[in-house]
Amino acid sequence: MNPDATGLDFVIDAVTALFLVVGALMSLGAAIGLLRFPDLMSRMHAATKPQVLGLFLMLAAIGLQMRTWWVWPVLLVAWIFQLLTAPVSAHMVGRSAYRTKHGHREMLTKDELEAVVQRAAAGQEPGNQR
Repeated sequence: MNPDATGLDFVIDAVTALFLVVGALMSLGAAIGLLRFPDLMSRMHAATKPQVLGLFLMLAAIGLQMRTWWVWPVLLVAWIFQLLTAPVSAHMVGRSAYRTKHGHREMLTKDELEAVVQRAAAGQEPGNQR
C-alpha cells in the first residue's frame, strides 16, 4: 500500500476491486450458463444479460482505476457497442433457431411468430392478410 494514499484512494480502490470481482462473476456465470443450460433460448439469455452487465462493471473498474477523464468516453463507446450488438446477435440466433426448428416449441406458451412465418413461406406480403 502506498504510504501517502488518502482515504479517497482507498475508497476508489475498494470500489474498483468490488466492480472487478462482481464483473468477473457475472462473466463467469454467463460462460457457465452457455455450457450448462439445456436449450437454446436459455443459453441466449445467459449469453446476453449477465455478460453485458459484467462488461459494464469491468469497464467501470478500469475507468475508476485510471483516474483520468479521457478514458471514460472510450469505455462508454465500447460498452454501447456491446449493448447494441449482443441483443441483436441473440435475436438473430433465436430467429434462425425458430425457422430451422431447433427451438423447443412445446416450451412456448404462445407462438406469436407462427402466422408470420407461414405467410412468408407462402409468399404473401406481411400487410396482405386474407
